[in-house]
Amino acid sequence: MHAHSDSSHSHHNHDSHHNHHDHSKHHDHTEHHRMMIRDFRQRFWVSLLLTLPVLLLSPMVQGLLGFQFQFPFSDWVLFALGAAVYFYGGWPFLTGLKNELQNKAPGMMTLIGVAITVAFAYSAATVLGMEGKTFFWELVTLIDIMLLGHWIEMRSVINASKSLQTLVAMLPTKARKLGQDSTTEDVPIDELKPGDQVRVQPGEKIPVDGEVVEGKSSVNEAMVTGESKPTTKETGQKVIGGTLNGNGSLTVAVQQVGEQAYLNKVIQMVHQAQEKKSKAQNLADRIAFWLTIIALTTGFATLVAWVSLGQTLVFALERMASVMVITCPHALGLAVPLVVANSISMSARNGLLIRNRTAFEDTRRITTIAFDKTGTLTRGTFGVTQCQSVTDEWSDDELLKLAAAAEARSEHPIAVALVEEAHHQEMTLPEAKDFSSSPGEGVKAQIEGKKVQVVGPGYLQAHRIRWPQPDQQNTSENKHATETRVFVLIDDRPAGRIAMDDEIREDAFAAVKALKAMGIRVCMMTGDNEEVARKVSETLQLDAYYAGLLPDQKLEKIHEFQQQGEFVAMTGDGINDAPALAAADVGIAVGSGTDVAAETADIILIDSNPLSVVGLIGFGQSTHQKMIQNFVWATGYNVVAIPLAAGVLYQQGILISPALGAILMSLSTVIVAINAQLLTFPKEKQSQAN
Repeated sequence: MHAHSDSSHSHHNHDSHHNHHDHSKHHDHTEHHRMMIRDFRQRFWVSLLLTLPVLLLSPMVQGLLGFQFQFPFSDWVLFALGAAVYFYGGWPFLTGLKNELQNKAPGMMTLIGVAITVAFAYSAATVLGMEGKTFFWELVTLIDIMLLGHWIEMRSVINASKSLQTLVAMLPTKARKLGQDSTTEDVPIDELKPGDQVRVQPGEKIPVDGEVVEGKSSVNEAMVTGESKPTTKETGQKVIGGTLNGNGSLTVAVQQVGEQAYLNKVIQMVHQAQEKKSKAQNLADRIAFWLTIIALTTGFATLVAWVSLGQTLVFALERMASVMVITCPHALGLAVPLVVANSISMSARNGLLIRNRTAFEDTRRITTIAFDKTGTLTRGTFGVTQCQSVTDEWSDDELLKLAAAAEARSEHPIAVALVEEAHHQEMTLPEAKDFSSSPGEGVKAQIEGKKVQVVGPGYLQAHRIRWPQPDQQNTSENKHATETRVFVLIDDRPAGRIAMDDEIREDAFAAVKALKAMGIRVCMMTGDNEEVARKVSETLQLDAYYAGLLPDQKLEKIHEFQQQGEFVAMTGDGINDAPALAAADVGIAVGSGTDVAAETADIILIDSNPLSVVGLIGFGQSTHQKMIQNFVWATGYNVVAIPLAAGVLYQQGILISPALGAILMSLSTVIVAINAQLLTFPKEKQSQAN
């Protein structure tokens, strides 16, 4: 669609052109999907309206309802209405029939196409003077039900992914390029070349991959590395495009732009992993394929058999049409979509968004589940776990109050945690004057005439400050021993320590236990350091953990598991998890995370509760059971009905007319639909775990 117009302005440099192109391709796909849904909906309602007069004019229906309604040329009116529904309502199936035959893959569309064509041709022939009964009403209701089934099915498949757009949106488009006389000008990223220098102000996204040549700042790389603490960047250190600059300004020498940039490579990885995934075909199509083959062969064999047995052509055609109509994999066509539509809406009410049906149906096959740590098993935010004064001058509360007041103007996660804790305890913070903060050093401020400093362990070492060991040394190993400590100095004398922690979620314990009870291996992958990872892993009693991983290493780990024959689910919330989420057999994004994670995952958990993963797997199992029940019913019914429709028991006086065939078919569809409604969300899993 847009591809053509793209090439007309290809004097853009290649990179921007490439991104733009991908973008529009994606956009087209989603738009195309929406148009098809609208198309089916419209065809369904129009066909349904035309069906009412067809039913009134049909002798069979009149016979059932016990009234007569005939007028000159009523046959021709019936024919006209039937033809309208056949061509307008049946159009998607007729084109589908053509495509399937061209691709040598006859399936549902072929069967529907052939059945409606046989029904139409036969009915048309009777109107034109051939001996026999018309079955226009079966034809039109057949088309109505098929349109409805396809419309429901397409609506239940969530629209194609917007992940690449989301990722592209994270890349800044402009950069502040440094000129000769240290003036800056805003230029599009595409125009930068390796070696150029760009200036990044506090709070801005870093536009390119490069190396810091001047300045010092803390950079939040959580979206790329998953590391919960911002990392300090100074001269000589590498930065990644798309990450968020903190409180200092940096000058960066450009190294990679466009296709070569790290985030762009992540985009490519996601794209490839998704391409692979979309080829997963549904079992229903395979069964429908075989049913089609069986129906077509049986149908034509029936025709030939009866004619050669000396029956009239009308009788033989009727048998053939009955076989086609009855085998029409209606119930089968709805067996899956109805369960899916029901399970998708039910999931949404329970906080699960399903984006890839195949993956959702496959949750029952999971043998290994890998959790990202930050934001998934842990909260991803620092919380104050302990505040301990080391002198008698200050109480623990006063210590927290002064520390929070000093940090009140800093944006650092540690500062945020201190201030939040103070607010939580409803403290009024005194005014801080002469506030200054420097990465790695900490903050200092004048509060109520005292000089208050909040510093890290590095500062104590650098200034050779001896820290008094408090007598009541807290020896009990902290349950969540992933903590960060800061130290408070008042007038340059040690006053106390405050411990903060990226806390393990309460629900993580129950979730790990429940997953292990299902026989699933639970491991953790994190960009965080070895020590933190080990402690979280021991606390939660995980089967394994892998620390210090970059996104591509997470991806490799997933592949490694898959090569060992594991069926892998990945749960995460950051851009750093996106490639792994896309490559895993089932990718589960946890809600509070970035859009990108959500867009590359198969399933999104709106809350970040690890327990939801347990509910999800349980629900995947019950959804699958419902589908199997529907399959068995839909195919089992065919096994019995096809021979009867073909006239196997004709001597015994048992014969299924096309009309009865259509009724039976509709009935089987109704049974399948009712069964789909009986699906329930596993509540007991949640309550057991709590």
